[in-house]
Amino acid sequence: MKSLANSLLLLAVLAVTCPGVTESTCRGSEKTIEREKGKPRLTLARENNMLFIQGDHIPGGRIPINYLEAYCRANSTDADWVKHTLVKHETQTLSLNEDQTVLKLKCTVADGVTVQHTITAKSDEVDFHLVAHNPTERRSEVHWAQPCIRIGEFAGQGASTTDDKYAYIKKSFIFLDGKPAFMPTRNWATTARYVPGQVWCPQNVPRTDVNPRPLNPEVPGNGLIGCYSGDNQWIFATAFEPYQELFQGVIRCLHADFRLGGLQPGETKTIRGKIYIVPADMDALVKRYERDFPEHLKQD
Repeated sequence: MKSLANSLLLLAVLAVTCPGVTESTCRGSEKTIEREKGKPRLTLARENNMLFIQGDHIPGGRIPINYLEAYCRANSTDADWVKHTLVKHETQTLSLNEDQTVLKLKCTVADGVTVQHTITAKSDEVDFHLVAHNPTERRSEVHWAQPCIRIGEFAGQGASTTDDKYAYIKKSFIFLDGKPAFMPTRNWATTARYVPGQVWCPQNVPRTDVNPRPLNPEVPGNGLIGCYSGDNQWIFATAFEPYQELFQGVIRCLHADFRLGGLQPGETKTIRGKIYIVPADMDALVKRYERDFPEHLKQD
């Protein structure tokens, strides 16, 4: 009798939670939900100008990003970073939804430009949608900006593992000749106003307008930059459109710095970007990137 009572109780619960469907269908739905719960999940957090991409499956547990590190002027390749290039800004958190997957920010740049950021975390990527607007009556000098993505721990070469701040670059890549080129790439540059580091400038950007670190003579094959995790099971990669440069920095970081190109009075521009955190299947990543950024497809 007790067993019969339990069976009747279960059927009653199923009738309430799954009205209009059979018991087997409801149980199938419950299994689907459980599978969804088991999928990798990314969330967002922000503290002291740092954006954190978080996930139990991420090597190191999270990826910190100085978001944004800087807004910058043109004619920067051989200029003083503080006296010339850097344009001051403030970033305000507007909202973060309850499940920590949609973060909205607003940057106010010293010359009056505003940039609205909608950052959305999905199961294996983070999507960036930016709207830059110049409400003033004068042209903005802001040409590009830097999200500084700290990938040392992800690459298994963080401060907790090694004192070598540049060990991570051997896990890092850009694309040359249509295939991944691991760092240090060919023709690695070593001289600049500030060293070390490495910059790759796309064809459509003046070489006078990039980060004042060593400028590699190679033109990147596309706008994707990334690295493998320490256990080689995952790939981190990022891209923005339009992009100003790809950059290997000095704080165990990688950059796909986005381009603004200056804004005329009243002008509005949109920028989009992605961060991918995916299983280590480079061919699948490249196909996905090419779907997301068809503008970046070109011959080396």
